[in-house]
Amino acid sequence: MTSVPRAGDELKHIVSYYEYATVGCSGSIPRPVNISQEIFRYTQTRQLGQSRFSHIGAQNIVDDYVAQLMPLLFKEREYQVGNINKIFSAQWLNSKQVVYGTKCNKLEVMDLNSGNIDHIPSLKSSNKSQPAGCPCGIHSVAINPSRTLLATGAENTNDLAVYKLPTFDPVCVGERAHGDWIFDICWLDDEFLVTGSRDSYLGLWRIDGVEDTEVSPLSSLQVPEYSFQAPLIVKECNDAKKVRALAYHEDRKELAVLSLNAMFHLWDLETFKSISHRKLPNSKENVCMCVAKEKPLYAIGSQSHVYLVDPRSKKTLSIISKFRGAGIRSVSFRKDIITIGTGTGHILFYDLRAEKYLESGCGHMCSLVLGKGWLLRDENYYGFFMHQFNHDIPNAIYTHQYDDTGTRMFVAGGPLPAGLWGNYAGLWS
Repeated sequence: MTSVPRAGDELKHIVSYYEYATVGCSGSIPRPVNISQEIFRYTQTRQLGQSRFSHIGAQNIVDDYVAQLMPLLFKEREYQVGNINKIFSAQWLNSKQVVYGTKCNKLEVMDLNSGNIDHIPSLKSSNKSQPAGCPCGIHSVAINPSRTLLATGAENTNDLAVYKLPTFDPVCVGERAHGDWIFDICWLDDEFLVTGSRDSYLGLWRIDGVEDTEVSPLSSLQVPEYSFQAPLIVKECNDAKKVRALAYHEDRKELAVLSLNAMFHLWDLETFKSISHRKLPNSKENVCMCVAKEKPLYAIGSQSHVYLVDPRSKKTLSIISKFRGAGIRSVSFRKDIITIGTGTGHILFYDLRAEKYLESGCGHMCSLVLGKGWLLRDENYYGFFMHQFNHDIPNAIYTHQYDDTGTRMFVAGGPLPAGLWGNYAGLWS
């Protein structure tokens, strides 16, 4: 006979998370905050059933607590990834592997258990496609909802490359959409995706005709044949100077577009037309954006602020970063917690409901600081940067990605100055 878990046992599990996470810097357990309201909701859910209290189910309470308390428990494991330059984008492939793209235009898969790395060959464009004047590297790695396809930049950084998962067999190269670097890629469903480029244009693509073939190992030296595709539609994003980031809200069927001139645009995907745009308060370095799945809310990172945009309201809210001038380089939502990656190697956590940064048990702001990573100390470093940074150059956090459980976060980046060559990769769990 299968035993039925009791509500009390599950509550103990939740509270154990809370008690363990609130251990202060001195090791003592401080006075806990009042969680009686959450426990009351939980017990009501158990007694009266999900039909009446579906929005405050037990799993939601656990997820909320994990989102708030895990940052206080994170410990770093740093990886040696060779002499690649700046990891710009990353995605989890499964529970033990991540794929990432670099400024030096490399696409690699790393096993987080062993640290082993496999290099994925870049896909070459056809002769009809003009090469990029100065390759910018891979700024985006995107996986479709069914996790069968991965889209990223091709060898020509103006073009799109699509691979089949989990084998990384090449599917196609998307050409003739952009005259400048692709900065971001966003899947709309399993077939359609959008690319945003520094040329201020958006490209809509359909990836079809993917047939099941025999798998080929990652280490294969020969790249299988693949097709070349043109976009379905290419449209200029008016009033945008250099499209920098994309975010898709599935329930609202809208695409948010962020441009470097501090413009926030919304596009209707049924007509693929712009429906609204607004000017953001800070015009400097608006480079990253994410969307909350549970609510119509976008977070945008700039030089010194994180902006919150609700498309239903004309007002733009801002969160002042604790590290002004460092730049916000990556943002993400996890329930009501916004994770912020800065240009100084600090990871911050902002609680939307409490309207403040998460604090450790001793009352200090919870801030994770990256390890040193790897830096190429060449003539450029010694001549221009060594004395400027007093020998200690922090790593900008260009990407951070939680796994499905929210208990592990892959963090990567490299030195912020464009003239420096280096990298950082670490697992926080």
